[in-house]
Amino acid sequence: MAAKKQEKSGPKKRKQIPGTKSETYSSTSKKPKLLNSKPSNPRSNDFKKPSKPFKQREPGLDNEKQVPLSKREGRLRAKELAESRKKKRKRHYNLEQELAHLWEKMRRRNISKEERSKLVSEAVEKMKGKIPEIACSHVSSRVLQTCVKYCSQAEKDAVFEELQPHLLTLACNTYAVHLVTKMLDNASKKQLAGFISSLRGHVASLLRHMVGSVVVEHAYQLGNATQKQELLVELYSTELQLFKDLVSKKEGRLLDIISKLDLQKSSVLRHMTSVIQPILEKGIIDHSIIHRVLIEYFTIAEKFSATDVIKQLSGPLLVRMIHTRDGSRVGMLCVKHGSAKERKKIIKGMKAHVRDIALDQGGSMVLVCLLSVVDDTKLITKVVIHELQENLKDLVLDKNGRRPLLQLLHPNGSRYFTPDDLASLSLSIPSLSNKVESDTQSETKSSEVNRSGEEASSDLEVTVDEANTNDDDLHLVEGGKKDPSIRRQELLVKSGLAERLVDVCTENAGELLSSNFGKEVIYEVATGGDGGILHPILDEKLNALYEAIASLVAEPKSEESKEESMEESKEEHILENFHSSRTIRKLILDCPTFASTLWNKALKGKCELWAQGHSGKVIAAFLESSDPKVHKLAKKELQPLIDGGILKIPETKVASGAKE
Repeated sequence: MAAKKQEKSGPKKRKQIPGTKSETYSSTSKKPKLLNSKPSNPRSNDFKKPSKPFKQREPGLDNEKQVPLSKREGRLRAKELAESRKKKRKRHYNLEQELAHLWEKMRRRNISKEERSKLVSEAVEKMKGKIPEIACSHVSSRVLQTCVKYCSQAEKDAVFEELQPHLLTLACNTYAVHLVTKMLDNASKKQLAGFISSLRGHVASLLRHMVGSVVVEHAYQLGNATQKQELLVELYSTELQLFKDLVSKKEGRLLDIISKLDLQKSSVLRHMTSVIQPILEKGIIDHSIIHRVLIEYFTIAEKFSATDVIKQLSGPLLVRMIHTRDGSRVGMLCVKHGSAKERKKIIKGMKAHVRDIALDQGGSMVLVCLLSVVDDTKLITKVVIHELQENLKDLVLDKNGRRPLLQLLHPNGSRYFTPDDLASLSLSIPSLSNKVESDTQSETKSSEVNRSGEEASSDLEVTVDEANTNDDDLHLVEGGKKDPSIRRQELLVKSGLAERLVDVCTENAGELLSSNFGKEVIYEVATGGDGGILHPILDEKLNALYEAIASLVAEPKSEESKEESMEESKEEHILENFHSSRTIRKLILDCPTFASTLWNKALKGKCELWAQGHSGKVIAAFLESSDPKVHKLAKKELQPLIDGGILKIPETKVASGAKE
C-alpha cells in the first residue's frame, strides 16, 4: 500500500502537445531548465545584463567596515549614537541659552557703547566655528544679526569670511536670509564684488526661489552699473552666462548686446522665456531686477510671447510691481497693449489700493496712463475716480498724488510732467505697436500718432532728448477708440470729480496756494482747465473760488495781526508768501474774471500798501495782463505809484501790456 501511495504522490507528467518536444528537468542540475539553458530565441542575446542593485547599509552592520555586529554590539553602538546626539543637542541648547542671555543685555537702549562692545565680542567668540549653523536657527540668528550690527569691522570681516563658502545655501534659508542681507549692507566693495561673482550661474535659480530672490535683489540694488549688468546678462542668454567678459558696460541694453555679439534673437528669446515663465507662475514679481528683465524682454518679444506675458501680469499681480521705475513702465505697457478684458482685470486689481498707488511715484504714472487710454469710463469712475474723491485733499497736496488730477485738467503738460515721465508715456512694444495704431480713429492726430509709433517701434526706450521735442498738446498715450476729449469730459466732469475738486480748492484755498504742489492744482482749477473744460458747467463754483481767494487777500497785513494773536503772527500773509504770490500773479495774467474779482474785493484802494516785496509782483501783474479791461481797471491807481518809484515794473512788460 505504501508503494502505491508513493507512486501516486510522485510528480505528474505534463500533457504533451502534438508537434512539440517534451520539457524535462536535467538530472545533473537542480535548477530549472528555464534558468539553466540557453534562450530559444536567438535575438534574446541582445538584452543587456541587469545592473547590480545598490547595496544598502544594514542597521546590524558596522557602517565603516561593513562587518556584521552581534546583537549586543549593535545595541551598544545605537546607544552611543543616541547619547552623542543628546549631548550635541544639549550643547546647542546651552549655547542658545547663553547667546540669548547676552542678546537681552546687548540690545538694551540704556547700555554704554563699551559694555555693548564687550558683550558683542563675547558672543562672537562663543559662535566661532558654528556661525553657519547658528545663522539657520530662528533664535540664534537674531543674536548674530545684532552682533553684526554693533561689532567692530575686524569682527565683521571674520564673520563674513566664515560665512562666505555657505552664502548661497544661507540665501535660501528663511532665517539666514536676514543675516545675509545685513552682511551685504556692511560688506566692503571687494566683498560685495566677490559675492556677486559667486552668484554666477545661480541667478535664475535664486530668482525662482521665494527667499533667494530677496538676496539677488539686494545685491542688485547695492551693486554698481557693471555689477548690475553682470547679474542681468546671465538672464539673457546661456552664452553670456558662461563667458562674462563678452559684454562691456557700454552695451547696457539687450538689443545692443545682440547686435554686437551677433546672437540669434530666437535663442535669446527662448532662454529668457524659460527664465521668466517660472518666475511669473510663482508670482515673484516684486523685485526691480525682474522688472528690468521684462522691459528688455518686450523689446525682442514676438506678438504671441508679449501678449502671453501681458495676460499673466494683468490683475492684482501688476499692482505689486508698479512701485519701481521699470515696473511702472511695464504696467503702462500692459495697460496700453492689453485687451479690454485685461484692462478690466487691471482696474479691478487696483480696487481699495488707488490711494496708495496714486501717492507712489511709479504708480501715479500708471494711473495717468489708465485715465488716458481706457475707454470704459464707467468702470474707471466706479473704481478709480470714487477712491480719488475720498482722498482728494491728501492727493492735491502730494507731489505724486496730484499727477492723475493734473492729467485730467491739463493732459501731458510739460509743466507738470518731467521729460522722463513723458518718455514713459510714449513707450510701445515693437511687435504690438501696429495694433495700437490700427485701433486709433482720431483723424486730426493721425500724423502725430504715426510719428510717435515709428519712434517707439524702433526701440522700446525713448530718450529724454526725444521726449523734449514733443509738443505740449501731443497725445503721447494712444490705444483707446474713444475720442480723448470725450473720455476726459466723462472722467472729470460727468463723474463729479471736477465739482468735488472745486469745493476742496475753495475750502482749502490758503493752504493750497501756499503749498509747493497744491498751487498747481488750484491754478488749473481756477483757470477752468485746458480748453476751458470746467467753465460751461461750473462757473458758479469757480466764482465762489475766486471770492474765497479774494477774501484771503483782503485780510490785514501780517504786521497788524501781531497785536491780535501770537499764533496768527506765525502765518504769513498770502501776498507775502513765495508760492501763493506767484500763483495769484499767474491767475491775474491768465484769468481776467479772477483779476476783476480780486481787484474789486481786495486790492482796490490798497495798492500802495502792497507795492513792495512779493506782493509788488502781484500788483504789477494787472498792468502786464493781456486783457485790456484788466489793464484799464488798475492803471489809474497804479500809475502814480510807478511815477513815484514805489512800484517797480519792467518797461518791456508795461509796453507789451499797453499794446495788447
